[in-house]
Amino acid sequence: MKRLGGLFLLAVQFLTRVPVMRTCAAPPDALAQATIFFPVVGLLIGLGAAGLNLMLSPHANRSVVVVLILIYLVVVTGGLHEDALADAVDGFGGGWNKDQILNIMRDSRIGSFGAVAVTLSLLVRFVFLTGLPRETFNGFLVAGQVISRWTALPLGFFLPSARGLEGQGARVAGEIRFVSLAVGTAVTWGIVWAALGPVRCLWTILASIIVTGATAAYYGGRIGGLTGDCLGATSQITEAAVYLTGVILR
Repeated sequence: MKRLGGLFLLAVQFLTRVPVMRTCAAPPDALAQATIFFPVVGLLIGLGAAGLNLMLSPHANRSVVVVLILIYLVVVTGGLHEDALADAVDGFGGGWNKDQILNIMRDSRIGSFGAVAVTLSLLVRFVFLTGLPRETFNGFLVAGQVISRWTALPLGFFLPSARGLEGQGARVAGEIRFVSLAVGTAVTWGIVWAALGPVRCLWTILASIIVTGATAAYYGGRIGGLTGDCLGATSQITEAAVYLTGVILR
């Protein structure tokens, strides 16, 4: 139980800016093991966003509420996934081969491709969230946070590290065990089922599988594997896809 608690705290520490007190250093494979808790951390983040919606909706219009929710999501995560999306798009957009792509991703400066990607990510999520029906808004909001964190599990299970032993991606890529994938997937689908009901759950899961599979195939084809930035990019795209599913199913 103590070990599981430590892995959960590591997942919280990695995915959020929430202060976490951990008493010992994590072993090299700890992050890969902690990914089983990524959907649970997504649930906590999503519940905070849903609570914000419930608190603000009686006093402000939908657009204002959605903007404040997006600000909350960026603040609580430290812009982790937005930063990863920017680096990934800069790399794939500006590099012609694997080495160029990886070198551009490593550069901490944001380029024009990355700036456009982050802007579009925020705009797309704003539009899709604003277009969600009120009765399913919280359900899809929570589902988006849970499923987007779940994507690290199949990506890390099926793809190797593109950088070998270097980078954050190497701590996850090719290191996810089948048990972690199976349990994390079951937890994710259970949460989404409870949040959305059976029909919306099935369509939302299908959309997330398509996006995750498509991005995995793209990463494998371009750089032969996965980086930490790829994980964050797929998380952002999948989150938007979940909200779009909710708009389509309204």
